[in-house]
Amino acid sequence: MTAPAAQSAVRPLILGSTSRYRRELLARLNLPFEVAAPQVEETPQPGEAPRALAERLALAKAREVAARFPQALVIGSDQVADLHGEPLGKPGTHERATEQLRLMRGQTVVFHTALAVVCVATGFEQADLAPVNVRFRDLSDDEIERYLRAEQPYDCAGSAKSEGLGIALLDAIDSDDPTALIGLPLIRTARLLRAAGRTLP
Repeated sequence: MTAPAAQSAVRPLILGSTSRYRRELLARLNLPFEVAAPQVEETPQPGEAPRALAERLALAKAREVAARFPQALVIGSDQVADLHGEPLGKPGTHERATEQLRLMRGQTVVFHTALAVVCVATGFEQADLAPVNVRFRDLSDDEIERYLRAEQPYDCAGSAKSEGLGIALLDAIDSDDPTALIGLPLIRTARLLRAAGRTLP
């Protein structure tokens, strides 16, 4: 159900995420917004595919925050790295990041970035997915170690920041939404906000 533009234009906009990367990306749309941390368990379900995990969590985050702020338009997002059908989450530590990059060297990894926009008051709910195919170079152990020490990307799915030094680890990026790999696909975000009736600058 699409919300009337006159109603949604004045509704608060909330980003249901604690990610500073998503916050910085959403700010590019020049819309006032607030941030709320979603209370969602992110453990994958048994046998859950990476794409399905990203989609489920993005919608769950948006719904959970929207339930607390029913008058607001809420954006939820999640990203899961997919290596041959196996999900790779945020490494959290140097050791796990080293392991991830060793697994990904010379491989193509699909980063599934899912997005959902929900408004309880209007009944609006839509979701979308931006897959990004990333081909990693055949990295040496020394390259991996030097990169991790330099950038410490332990809060990034896939253990690399493409917007920073991590771009040097890659051979190619294939995507139709340039910011999806960083964490929030802005083309799709703008599309869903317009569908919800929000006027963008």
